[in-house]
Amino acid sequence: MGATIITTEDLYQFKLELIDEIKQLLQEKNGSPAKKWLKSTEVMKLLGISPGTLQNMRINGTIPYTKVGGILYYDYHEIMSVLENNRVHNKL
Repeated sequence: MGATIITTEDLYQFKLELIDEIKQLLQEKNGSPAKKWLKSTEVMKLLGISPGTLQNMRINGTIPYTKVGGILYYDYHEIMSVLENNRVHNKL
């Protein structure tokens, strides 16, 4: 088995790749998914709601969605916008 020589350029490239992967993990951990469009199951998990509640939110126009074929897609940023716009500030 031959020896492999690692150069400083190899180490630098490894560092950049590692940093990118850590950034992705942190972004996912902070609640921001790596993808723009979410399916119904992902939205239910994100919001902690049931299928019936999600359906009611679609029907009454609370959450915008896109239907392609038989699959419903939701824009992550629009869902976050709905949450921000409906934030309640209690006066103490």
